[in-house]
Amino acid sequence: MASRISIIPTPVSVTELGGTVVLRGRGGLGVVEVTVAGVEQGVLDSVFGELGVVAAGGGRVRMRAVDGRVDGGGDGEGSGAGPQVSCRVDGKAVLVAGGYRLYIDGGVAITAGDAAGVRHALVTLKHLVVAHGVELPRAVIDDAPRFAVRGVMLDVSRDRVPTMAEMRRIVGQLADLKINHLQFYTEHTFAYAGHEKVWQGWSPLTGAEIREIDGWCRGVGIELAANQNCFGHLAHWLRMPEYQHLAETHGDWMFDVWPRSGPFSLCPTDVRSVELVRDLLGQLVPNFSSGLVNIGADETYDIAYGRSAEAVRERGRAAVYLEFVREICKVAAELGRRPMFWADIALHEPGCIPQIPAELLSLAWGYEPHSPFAEWTRLLRGAGRDVWVCPGTSSWRSIFGRSAERNANLNAAGACAAHAGQPGADGYLICDWGDTGHHQQWPVALQAIAHGAQAAWAGATGAGHAEAIGAQCFGDAATGAWLERLGDCDLPLRQVAGRLSRPKNEGEFALWNQSALFADLHNCPWADRTEVGGLERWKAARDVVADLGRGVPVGAGELVTCELRHTLAVAQLAADRAVLRRERPGDVVCRSELGERVRGLMAEHTALWGERSRPGGLEHSNSFWQKVIDSTVQA
Repeated sequence: MASRISIIPTPVSVTELGGTVVLRGRGGLGVVEVTVAGVEQGVLDSVFGELGVVAAGGGRVRMRAVDGRVDGGGDGEGSGAGPQVSCRVDGKAVLVAGGYRLYIDGGVAITAGDAAGVRHALVTLKHLVVAHGVELPRAVIDDAPRFAVRGVMLDVSRDRVPTMAEMRRIVGQLADLKINHLQFYTEHTFAYAGHEKVWQGWSPLTGAEIREIDGWCRGVGIELAANQNCFGHLAHWLRMPEYQHLAETHGDWMFDVWPRSGPFSLCPTDVRSVELVRDLLGQLVPNFSSGLVNIGADETYDIAYGRSAEAVRERGRAAVYLEFVREICKVAAELGRRPMFWADIALHEPGCIPQIPAELLSLAWGYEPHSPFAEWTRLLRGAGRDVWVCPGTSSWRSIFGRSAERNANLNAAGACAAHAGQPGADGYLICDWGDTGHHQQWPVALQAIAHGAQAAWAGATGAGHAEAIGAQCFGDAATGAWLERLGDCDLPLRQVAGRLSRPKNEGEFALWNQSALFADLHNCPWADRTEVGGLERWKAARDVVADLGRGVPVGAGELVTCELRHTLAVAQLAADRAVLRRERPGDVVCRSELGERVRGLMAEHTALWGERSRPGGLEHSNSFWQKVIDSTVQA
């Protein structure tokens, strides 16, 4: 018999006892008020809301804090008139931080090892009430997180900055997934005083807004940490005359295997670079109550191509890189913060790992099934360094996500938790990036974040969780199942179409970090690389998309339905373009018609943008649509 208890993340242990327990309380006007002992009203309101939650059947259930003990003591043997729910903290009964026991029999008894465990139990109870109303299945739930820190990083620099209303919704959605850490990836979208030219027109976050969001997060058990890239990914700054002198190079260099030109990283040997970092962090981090700050420092491939070349020849690239990272760490220490950094450059040269500053928390990131999280964790922990594993949502550069690769990537990271006395990663940070215009719609990202929350809590996720994710995150199981299938509409192509990203390589190999439909749409002019993938595979992907178009779910509300239809329309456009440029390359009329379809999609993208995001960044996001139009219509 299928379990009646379906929650994301799934509890470690559920024992169903058969039958139900009815939560009785004051009635009236469609509201049932349930009394709860052992917890403050503010905690209850932060989980259930001041007005309560809409439960199965349409009624509303509200929780009210009282003194007293649960009916029958929670042992199913009595039916007194005391509180329906009791909460108790007992570190001897529940040994794992954040763990809890939820005993539903006669009443509801919660035993937790700490305050976080009480909150986690209440979140589980909330999901049960939403799914079952006041008639709960009798059960014993024993639960605890696999990772102590379960975080999400949202990109607010490429190109979306959520509105404050959307920020509040996101914080609530993350709390419902038992996420307890959040950060916003920042390059130029904080309103730094004295640097107005950098953020003008980008609708940046202000200090006052950060402090407000920080308060929301603290209220639901989430740590909001500062994040500012302090080394690379600063092209937006360094192209401006006021900051050009700080760049490592304005010339040509190689980003891994891709030729690049122009500024990217601060020059690590220029003391003025540290002065800029001190100014930025000094303005940013006081707005956060967290003791952590992410200093970035990833993908600094341009180092040694410019002004630091001589220093690199003398001391080595890793040494020069770490020297500057140490200076940033000193700035963080001056501000009373512990720094964390993206550890890719250090992991690329494992011999330098012992030179990583001891206080620096290493973020080991990778977004493919083969990302070697276990090896990275072993190397960093072996050198005595703290580490978080950082998989991704695979929502960016994809249109619709990459379900199979995403789940395997999340699971590879989920296997690296420190447990049973064995060393491992203490944190799990789910990264959601916004490369190439941040065109993915929020439901695609949220579905993936929920999968990540599942892996961070329970160690593994998969397609079998999609309906539960849909039901919990969207109020519609069909939405989760549909998104999961859409995310693999071009999976056979992704397994062979690597040349869409790495054109100089030969043969068939897997495509990384993007979907095939996205890569063909954005990377390839009309006549370029038409041999990649084979026509029949492209037609098969088009057929899958068409089939999904016959059943777009509508149960998640008007906005989500519009976002799903737009996502499908973009996938249909990409599939049609991919087939037509291979099958009818000389058809000028069809190219013109495709161009008009792209213009229509850009108008939809613009309309949907304002539903969740601030206006800044939209123009830049739409510039990627214009490139698609140009590459499709122009000869």
